[in-house]
Amino acid sequence: MKYLLLLYDNEDAWDVMEDSKKSEIFGAYMAYTEALRKAEAYYAGDPLVHSRDGKRVRVSGVQDGPFADGKEQLGGYYMIEADDLDEALDWAARCPCASYGYVEVRPVWNIGG
Repeated sequence: MKYLLLLYDNEDAWDVMEDSKKSEIFGAYMAYTEALRKAEAYYAGDPLVHSRDGKRVRVSGVQDGPFADGKEQLGGYYMIEADDLDEALDWAARCPCASYGYVEVRPVWNIGG
């Protein structure tokens, strides 16, 4: 079954973070991604640009980001394959984002069969 891991963190903190710390975090994500690949659990994943660069579209018009009032914004995602929710939660707990933000785990509704 596919699960979407939605990564939430304080994106403004990233803007002011030292380059050495950013490199450390990138390294942790690269190792995590490689572990997912080796376990054949990786399906897709990418970081997102800052929410201020996003747009929200409705029939009534377009709204500029950010879209939530909280400090933590959606900053990236992984789509993974897991046997069940417990396995997906285990992968989420290993994600670097879980140590400084949070990871929301959502099953992907398979309507195509």
